[in-house]
Amino acid sequence: MTAIETKSLKVGKYVDTAHVDTVIRNYKQKRWLQNSEAIGKEDTLSLWYSLQELEEFIQKAKSSGANGIRLHFGVYPENFADNPAGSNQLTMVLVATKNKETEEGMTEKNVYVATEKGARLLAYNYAGMCPTQCPSTKKPGTSEDPDPDWGGLGVTILDRGDKGMTII
Repeated sequence: MTAIETKSLKVGKYVDTAHVDTVIRNYKQKRWLQNSEAIGKEDTLSLWYSLQELEEFIQKAKSSGANGIRLHFGVYPENFADNPAGSNQLTMVLVATKNKETEEGMTEKNVYVATEKGARLLAYNYAGMCPTQCPSTKKPGTSEDPDPDWGGLGVTILDRGDKGMTII
């Protein structure tokens, strides 16, 4: 019998504000503008979940044997009945996973939970979408919003050629 040494599954790291600004700005310039033009409205800029619901999902994932969560990009269908404003919009689905190191390398399986209707993928979706449910973008320190933390990460000016400039 061969003993398998377990390693940490951590892959991410903490980043600073400059990094966050850069990747958000890059998304806006390299994907968001084209996505928005393709669907004929502003596409999703960000998604928001409360800590409570994330903690609940993480706890359910852990208790179901998961040791990770994969984030999948997705797009809601056209004429999306569950959220008509979200039709054709970018979204993200959280899927509980179980990663395991074997002699052949790392394996990953999606986690399923038993329900009355049979096994069901343990997944989470329907975040607060921006645009439509965005944080305030009022300038800080004004009579409109005296709060100095106004969520201005990644503020970007996009040159849309003959369509003008867009500030997002």
